[in-house]
Amino acid sequence: MTKYRIDKATLIDWLGDGLELAVLDIRSAENVGYASPLFATNLPTERLEAELDRFVPRRAVRMVLVDGGDGTAEAAVSRLRQAGWTDIHFLEGGIPAWVDGGKELPTFDIPGVPFVTKVREERQTPVISAAELQTLRDQGTDVIVLDTRTLAEYEKAHVPGAVGVPGAELLLRFKDLVPSAETKVVVSCAGLPRAILGAQTLIDAGVANAVSYLDDGTRGWTDAGFELETGRTASYGDPSEEARQFASERGDSLSASDGLTFIDRQTAERWNADPSRTTYLLDVRTPEEFARANLAGSISSEGGQLLGVAYRTIAVRGARVVLVDDLLGSRARIVAHWLARRGYEITILLHDFDAEERAAA
Repeated sequence: MTKYRIDKATLIDWLGDGLELAVLDIRSAENVGYASPLFATNLPTERLEAELDRFVPRRAVRMVLVDGGDGTAEAAVSRLRQAGWTDIHFLEGGIPAWVDGGKELPTFDIPGVPFVTKVREERQTPVISAAELQTLRDQGTDVIVLDTRTLAEYEKAHVPGAVGVPGAELLLRFKDLVPSAETKVVVSCAGLPRAILGAQTLIDAGVANAVSYLDDGTRGWTDAGFELETGRTASYGDPSEEARQFASERGDSLSASDGLTFIDRQTAERWNADPSRTTYLLDVRTPEEFARANLAGSISSEGGQLLGVAYRTIAVRGARVVLVDDLLGSRARIVAHWLARRGYEITILLHDFDAEERAAA
């Protein structure tokens, strides 16, 4: 197994050579916590063989497994090579070797944090504190809080009265939830990243409302001495025709200067079969929509999550990413607007899922 072992210097070189590379931290989620090398995708040993094809869809891709220094990565490499993974390696010494000599682990779990912080600073995204929000409510101001996390996260705890709207759904659901341009809009999440991107998405799309993000989200709310609410107390429904038209217009405004690339289904299928490049077909609609109709080879990857934690799905650096959406494409446009700015190679595939559902009925 010596020839499959690499040292820290080699891994650092590989990270900067521009070629496709997957780095997987195979420690348990509890041990990873909020620190993982190089923003590696966490795929614990016990799930590795069952789920690796989802995270690394091309078996010839260059891949490095990182463990806690206990030898589990070396053993996993042996098994996976026998299973057909041809370019897989392990980091000698694991995490202890990585941190030795000053290579510290990040102190946060979301690699998009530096990017989002830069967005906030460059765009001067408006912010409101928990105390200021409560004052507006006490004064009877027309204000709505949109929580951009997943609905599962929203149900666990959210700012009282907030409406659950995962980030990529913001434009599609906006007009039905916020019919008046006079309503003040506050975007929230658990901390900062998804709230900032959600608020800036609405601003970049040119909505007429005053938009801000809630400083430090639900954490900021409780730190200010306020209590959170649980359960799915309010979320979006099926979009009206007016909401769809609004999303179409604002989506065009959002992506006017993005230079988006659109492909057809045949191109996506050809890319997916390409043995020399990794391609992710990520369906950014809701999980419920995906369950009703989807394209073969695609993965349900809720758009709002991609905005904040893309690395949890896109494990291969340098891969092609195809965002799959319905014909309106508002969710794909939001995700592309931000992921392209983070260096991902993004294309969009729009498909008439409604026609498929009608045909199947």
